[in-house]
Amino acid sequence: MDDFTRSWTALRTAVAGLSDQDFARPSGCAGWLVRDLVCHLVIDAQDVLITLVTPAETEPTRDAVTYWAATGSPPSGDDPLDALTVRLAAAYQEPGLLKFHLDDVGSAAGRAAGLADPGLRVSTQGEVLTAGDYLAAYVLEWTLHHLDLIAHLPAAARPPTQGLARARAMLEEIAGAAFPASFSDTDALRVGTGRRAPTEAEAAELAACGGGLAGKLPLVLG
Repeated sequence: MDDFTRSWTALRTAVAGLSDQDFARPSGCAGWLVRDLVCHLVIDAQDVLITLVTPAETEPTRDAVTYWAATGSPPSGDDPLDALTVRLAAAYQEPGLLKFHLDDVGSAAGRAAGLADPGLRVSTQGEVLTAGDYLAAYVLEWTLHHLDLIAHLPAAARPPTQGLARARAMLEEIAGAAFPASFSDTDALRVGTGRRAPTEAEAAELAACGGGLAGKLPLVLG
């Protein structure tokens, strides 16, 4: 729960510190500008609010790690929700309105997370998780998108070190193998999810890893 709050607060604070010009820059999400990514974060915050008030009576079917479905296929750009996000982001016209909406809905999602019983069972996307596991899964989401946000904004605030470490650990659980110790948490997350290609030296290290890690990458999470 603390990791969720820390990561989400840091991400929203980073968005609040952006200039209007920054919203027109590319993000680390292929095909999305920063404004598109921020709009996606608004939708994510809504999902958190909806899920935390959607109780379930059955046993959990997923946990914080198995919540994620990993594939090797990057997004094609044909997903209707992705296209809707881009159109919705453009409709805001003024970055200040998008900032306000994220602060408004995002703050509410943060408060709801802080009030949630970690043992409460909730339902989302046809699956059941405890609220604690659901919020823990979002630490990976927030951390990856924080890296996406600042991909072309070197002066922007970075994700919390605790969130980076937790997100890396989760990605390694999903992969079933550990990244080389020489990889920073940021590099492990970016290379591991296909946000950038490994250098020649990194590729050699990945090939030498146990668990066939190199053959499993990139891990496209959805």
